[in-house]
Amino acid sequence: MTPAAALRRIREELAGTFLERADLIDATLAAVLAGQHVLIIGPPGTAKSMLADEICRRFEGARYFQWLLTKFSTPEELFGAVSLAALEQDDYRRVTTHKLPEAHIAFLDEVFKASSSILNAILTIMNERRFYNGREVLEVPLVSLIGATNELPEEDELQALYDRFLVRYVVDYIQEDFRFLKMLEMEAPERRTTLSLEGLRQAQRQVKRVGVSPALLRAVADIRRELRRKQIVASDRRYRQAVELLRAFAFLQGRQEVVEDDLFLLEHVLWRDPGERGEVHATLHQLLRGYQDEVKELLFQTQELRDYAHRQWENGELRSRALVEAHTKIRNILRRVQDILEEARALGRPTDLVEAVKQEIESIQQRMLEAL
Repeated sequence: MTPAAALRRIREELAGTFLERADLIDATLAAVLAGQHVLIIGPPGTAKSMLADEICRRFEGARYFQWLLTKFSTPEELFGAVSLAALEQDDYRRVTTHKLPEAHIAFLDEVFKASSSILNAILTIMNERRFYNGREVLEVPLVSLIGATNELPEEDELQALYDRFLVRYVVDYIQEDFRFLKMLEMEAPERRTTLSLEGLRQAQRQVKRVGVSPALLRAVADIRRELRRKQIVASDRRYRQAVELLRAFAFLQGRQEVVEDDLFLLEHVLWRDPGERGEVHATLHQLLRGYQDEVKELLFQTQELRDYAHRQWENGELRSRALVEAHTKIRNILRRVQDILEEARALGRPTDLVEAVKQEIESIQQRMLEAL
């Protein structure tokens, strides 16, 4: 099985286990492929740590580290105890075996509650993939760090760490009763599809070859401009990393090129405060699918004109005048639909709905011509 096929099967198996988490699973696997980090925001008991552990289990040979951070957590808990043998040689070095510096996948619960010294070391590991251990600078194998929190940080000193989580995902308890009942009856999977670490590295190399068209990048620039107008500002680095995340997401879907639908993933990337999520979602929809809403509105206007022209009139002259007036307005509507269709084709956007609406309006127009 190829790495791409294995990842798709892993994705399907995880979605079958973690109900109502399909989008989070896609985003997390894409982050793993892109070497980025994920922050999951939600109450206790929403399977955050279980998902992180399960994802790590899917990569053979990957080392997993998990810890609950509190204000009383010590560096030893995450980075290992100080080596007494090294101290005898005046070297303040830690024994990092089975600790965060040796993990491929890490899960840190309540990640923002640790002390500044711990958070600074975590930031270095996430950002530089390095751990300063006494006189040595170790290259760490971390692929992705998954953080969890119930609340977002407000302190300035935590903002740098917060910004390193490219994917920010808000989760809640299972909403639908039938899925909740399914979860209650669910048993642990007997078999798991896995992928070796070498297979993961091969997939990561393939992700870098996924195409991103100039039109797609233009759409990203449009999104950035519109969000800035609404005072939702993300850093240039975040947008740059988001493009790599989009490549990984497209690869997961089995494609060799990022398409416009993939941009909806940015709903979990471009907000800073959860209160901005709705605005980011609305902006993406308006920019990427607003033309479809417009043609639906144009169809509705056409139907109103048809009903107006075919209502009961006092005499034939009034009816003819109404038909001519409606026909003229529908002709203008069709011109607008044609413009929208050509713009959508030029940008490589889906046109099925626009073409269907155009045909329906033309049909209404034809029937009105026959009635004249």
